[in-house]
Amino acid sequence: MGHQKEDLINELTELIDGVSGLPECRSVSKRMYSNLVRRVKLLSPLVEDLKDSDGVEVGDDVVHGLELLRIALISGLELLKSVNEGSKILQALQIENISSRFLNVTEQIEDALSDIPYNKLDLSEEVQEQIELVHAQFKRAKGKMESPDEQLEKDLAMAQREQYPDPMIFKRLSEKLHLRTINDLKKESLAIHDMVISSGGDPEECFETIAYLLRKLKDCAMTENPELDALEGDKSLIKHRSPVIPDDFRCPISLELMKDPVIVSTGQTYERSCIQKWLDAGHKTCPKTQQTLLHTALTPNYVLKSLIALWCENNGVELPKKQGTCRNKRSGAGGSDCDRAAIDALLQKLANGNPEQQRAAAGELRLLAKRNADNRVCIAGAGAIPLLVELLSSSDSRTQEHAVTALLNLSINEGNKGAIVNAGAIPDIVDVLRNGSMEARENAAATLFSLSVVDENKVAIGAAGAIPALIDLLCHGTPRGKKDAATAIFNLSIYQGNKVRAVRAGIVPPLVRLLKDPGGGMMDEALAILAILASHQEGKAAIAQSEPLPVLVEVIRTGSPRNRENAAAILWSLCTGDVQSLKIVRELGVEEVLKELSENGTDRAKRKAGSVLELLQRVDPVES
Repeated sequence: MGHQKEDLINELTELIDGVSGLPECRSVSKRMYSNLVRRVKLLSPLVEDLKDSDGVEVGDDVVHGLELLRIALISGLELLKSVNEGSKILQALQIENISSRFLNVTEQIEDALSDIPYNKLDLSEEVQEQIELVHAQFKRAKGKMESPDEQLEKDLAMAQREQYPDPMIFKRLSEKLHLRTINDLKKESLAIHDMVISSGGDPEECFETIAYLLRKLKDCAMTENPELDALEGDKSLIKHRSPVIPDDFRCPISLELMKDPVIVSTGQTYERSCIQKWLDAGHKTCPKTQQTLLHTALTPNYVLKSLIALWCENNGVELPKKQGTCRNKRSGAGGSDCDRAAIDALLQKLANGNPEQQRAAAGELRLLAKRNADNRVCIAGAGAIPLLVELLSSSDSRTQEHAVTALLNLSINEGNKGAIVNAGAIPDIVDVLRNGSMEARENAAATLFSLSVVDENKVAIGAAGAIPALIDLLCHGTPRGKKDAATAIFNLSIYQGNKVRAVRAGIVPPLVRLLKDPGGGMMDEALAILAILASHQEGKAAIAQSEPLPVLVEVIRTGSPRNRENAAAILWSLCTGDVQSLKIVRELGVEEVLKELSENGTDRAKRKAGSVLELLQRVDPVES
């Protein structure tokens, strides 16, 4: 019996420590969560006293009471963890169920405390008094449901029922659910994803409602944070970004993003074509778990499919149109199609040849790197990158062009980006951007864009002085050069410090000039960059000085959907807190244009148009 008591006390200690170590709750269950954690912590002196009375024999009735307490605390710890790690939106929708579960755990703990014969335990007087107080707290809480939050219930109901809910509803919900920032929403998205995965693709009935509320709360966060909104609006300018695919979205067989996920009898999910090929080959086991399949029926995982579609949309990834043939991807499996011997010979010329041989070899590598992915891996693996970086300083303009363009083509491979930066290429590429031939400058700008999709490279590129050189190319380059410069500037300006650099380097006036020249073919890029700069106070002030309001109103009236969206975003930034700007745009007839945009624009355009209309309503009508 002594050994059983010792094991029980150790388990109780671990459970109470587990509850005590839980982080603070930030959801609608916060009060119930905090109350339970606080009360369980107060049980610690009881367990400590029991530990100290090691040699005291106890009867079956004491062991029975402690065992009940152990079971109750296991339930409590599981509930607290599920609340802390689970979806906040789901908790809000199922708050009655959550309250009922807290009530049930409270009753379990109170019943267990009632069952322990304290008179048979060698407890100090002080501990005895504290346990009586804790027991009294659990008794009072027993049978007492948490009062419902009427405003929360009302907001949730209206958000689901009304076709165009008041934006303030989602503002209140974001505050109440602690889903204010993009990071909060990312965690919530992961919690929903984990919920779906753990359910084996059989989600909660309210999944569609949860997904809808998550989208609306994301919209709310974007409205509150225009800088993030600007990033969301022009994913088209950062096409080359390659986000990491979540493991649960990859087929365990092919390791590819799944297009048609299906569930087998073990609960694992696979791409349909891959698992079907596995089954057709006569296998009777689950490839991942090696368990025998009870049957070979394949159940569509619709929820995971919709999560993949949502992830693709949010990350600018095109959904796979066709899974194609399913094959295992193992590192080192299969050879490359590139001619390693030929590449090695070209590198010898780069390293040791005369200027003409170096120029020819750099030109060959430029073409090979452009041709296919295998060549890009082989050329980098053979050690070409440091040699090409050296040639960026060549006095021969053609050699310089070949070198920078070869690096551009190599940088298409994600792994090569780091190797290029580690070889010290950024300052030399910036120097080519400043002083090279027009073709070299264009390709230097494109290379900086390609490297800048890695966030830490944005800082290094900005610090190396690239932005003034890019602005010069934007102003004086060929049409292609202007496009390359604009794309690089946009991507670099995602980093806050580069926004300031761009504004102080005088980027706004040329952008507004491009805006006022619809025949110049640069309006899309100019609007996209202005929209991201307008989210910074210095950028907003510089844009306002360039008097862009008439042209912005005209773009909203007649532009493409994307340009109307960006023009509305800039207009909102300029008009926020500026009554004079509001009066000017009212005189320009913006209200009618914005009303039309709020009905027919993109989602982001509708939000911005609605926000500007709200600002206009607060301003007194123009006096006649």
